[in-house]
Amino acid sequence: MRILLAVPLLFVGACNVAKDNANNTVSLTVNEEQAANAASNAGDTIQNIAKDVGNEAHNLGDKVQNTSVNVNTNVKTENAAENKSK
Repeated sequence: MRILLAVPLLFVGACNVAKDNANNTVSLTVNEEQAANAASNAGDTIQNIAKDVGNEAHNLGDKVQNTSVNVNTNVKTENAAENKSK
């Protein structure tokens, strides 16, 4: 999830800002190839993270299936009313 916060910063790297003091203007140019590469890399990273999460969930499921629980069914039951009458 944190990688999604970094995605906009990747696109900033594809921008070039130039300030012309003589004309008091600022120009912004975007390198579309760098932006596309950044988007592709971010998408690949997100896919890898999703695969890792899926693998961990699968491994956790396997661990749960391989867990054995012993339940003691030898429980002594007594009727409290019978104990008082004795």
